[in-house]
Amino acid sequence: MKILALLFIIIGLSGCATTQPNPSPYGNFVIDQIANDQQKMANDTIEQLVSLYPPAKTQFELKHSMTDVFGAALVAGMRDRGFAILEFNPVTEETDGDGLPLRYVVDQFTDANLYRITVLIGDQSITRAYTKQNGTVLPAGYWVRKE
Repeated sequence: MKILALLFIIIGLSGCATTQPNPSPYGNFVIDQIANDQQKMANDTIEQLVSLYPPAKTQFELKHSMTDVFGAALVAGMRDRGFAILEFNPVTEETDGDGLPLRYVVDQFTDANLYRITVLIGDQSITRAYTKQNGTVLPAGYWVRKE
């Protein structure tokens, strides 16, 4: 009887253990991902990247999956502007290249109707806030660069 009780406890505890990885701290966390707004923010981000890094000479390594609206627009726009992009492999969770590591976070402050984009390139980052006014997203300040 004790062995049977011990077996049930072990089975019960094994159900509490999870095998799924921790959720990524990077990506798009905006609740209402309206494609038009995301495209505008991605285009603005690309323009800032072009001003900081020469497109024909810069290679980026994507460090997380970029399948959301903002990420897809960002990657497509960067390629259109001439950046070399090394794709992220979700199976191995790594890339094989010498490019600059690229991650991003898109989030929003629900009380203030503000959005924020942070793009991390290696150990540097650029950040900009946006606000939604009259049905469109507008920059709420300048780009801030952390070196």
